Amino acid sequence: MAMLSGRSSSSTRTENIVTITRTSQQTLLDSVPTALYIDGQWRASTDAGTFVVHDPATGSELAAVADATAADGSAALDAAVDAQKSWARTAPRERAELLRAAFDALIARSEDFALLMTLEMGKPLAEARGEVAYGAEFLRWFSEEAVRVSGRYSTAPDGRMRLLVHKRPVGPCLLITPWNFPLAMATRKVAPAIAAGCTMVIKPAALTPLTTLLFAQILEEVGLPPGVLNVIPTSRAGAVTGPLIADPRLRKLSFTGSTEIGRQLLADSAQQVLRTSMELGGNAPFLVFADADIDAAVEGAVVAKLRNMGEACTAANRFIVHEFVADEFAAKLARKMQRLTVGPGIDPDSELGPLIDQKSRDKVHDLVQDAVTTGASIVTGGQPMPGDGYFYLPTVLSGVGAAARILREEVFGPVAPITTFRDEEEAVRLANDTEYGLVAYVYTRDTARALRMSEELESGMLGINAGVVSNPAAPFGGIKQSGLGREGGSEGIEEYLDTRYVGLADPYA
Repeated sequence: MAMLSGRSSSSTRTENIVTITRTSQQTLLDSVPTALYIDGQWRASTDAGTFVVHDPATGSELAAVADATAADGSAALDAAVDAQKSWARTAPRERAELLRAAFDALIARSEDFALLMTLEMGKPLAEARGEVAYGAEFLRWFSEEAVRVSGRYSTAPDGRMRLLVHKRPVGPCLLITPWNFPLAMATRKVAPAIAAGCTMVIKPAALTPLTTLLFAQILEEVGLPPGVLNVIPTSRAGAVTGPLIADPRLRKLSFTGSTEIGRQLLADSAQQVLRTSMELGGNAPFLVFADADIDAAVEGAVVAKLRNMGEACTAANRFIVHEFVADEFAAKLARKMQRLTVGPGIDPDSELGPLIDQKSRDKVHDLVQDAVTTGASIVTGGQPMPGDGYFYLPTVLSGVGAAARILREEVFGPVAPITTFRDEEEAVRLANDTEYGLVAYVYTRDTARALRMSEELESGMLGINAGVVSNPAAPFGGIKQSGLGREGGSEGIEEYLDTRYVGLADPYA
């Protein structure tokens, strides 16, 4: 399992890494539950079916996981409904302490979670460790928010009533998480639901269910009551989640995934008028103005583009660079990307892992070829990598024309398409020329321009001279077709709370 490009490593050293890691891999995999988790019990699916989870770096089988049926989904919702009343009445401090205990337990097993994510998703161990730290922080953050849910008491303007406003848990929730951040996307939804007093059914992505199952085991070990969290991995998502969304007992749906599927889930949710949180696709512009620190912009571009191999909704998708500095930016970015070591995430030298599957790699290459056909030039990369796994060369494209699909579609791979602009007005127009609005990035030394960008760019989040914006203490989410609602920050727990008003007759009447 030698490195596929970049810095070389000796075969002896590589074999030692593989030997050691295979032993630790199997030990870890043997400890990870692969059953459904319903009402506090680990159990097989009703038809005893399973599906296989693969390592995208090698294509090898990691584990066979219980494949939930519609009946299993119904049983999971039954458990959540039965547990809702008692869980809602649990003291906020008790819920907070449980989340804090889960944070401590997860941190204690950081290496297990990092290795597991590397195996089932492909990201390098260094990035996986970063996700563990980031994902764990949602548990700590919402442990603190659980005891800060507040309301108000006031006198009506006419003095005839007292107005009491308070918050209550929404009720049983369905949480649908994606494959690209299997821990952070679970903690970002589960933690505020626990803090608010909601019970849950979570359906992890079929490509990466193992991390969620291990996380559920952590919550069980720290004392989360039966029925509060139920986990139903499945390879037949629509057949399992469809009946749940149609069930009048379900009160909320939170989904992270593609805009296409999000639209359908919103339509389905409308029948029950469900509370919905939707974190959907992105087409993030990365603007580099002529006055920018180009070296800093390149560093930020690498982070914004290549985090998670580019498989992130927040990944920079379109590099919109002032024509005066475009050549310099492209050359420096290409040199930076050429130096990256690409290989299996379990190798400590790996800086860029594989894409999740063959279909994803084929789509990335198709977008690159389309861009070249419409006039773009390949500065570096532009090809799948030979051998096992789903690796793709880090790629920079320059002179990308307006007709290229890569400027309209989410790339989800290590490809940086560069187009140019002449003035600020054109930069804003190009950046906003998309149905998406999740995040944008701007590099400039001009503070006044940065403030203008914060008002003119159509996105829910904006990074100024920064390639990463995600933070558990900040509201994560988009506008336009990038979604509804926010996760994280003080806003995150509000997504799981209903606001109730009580009118009290004037006590002096």
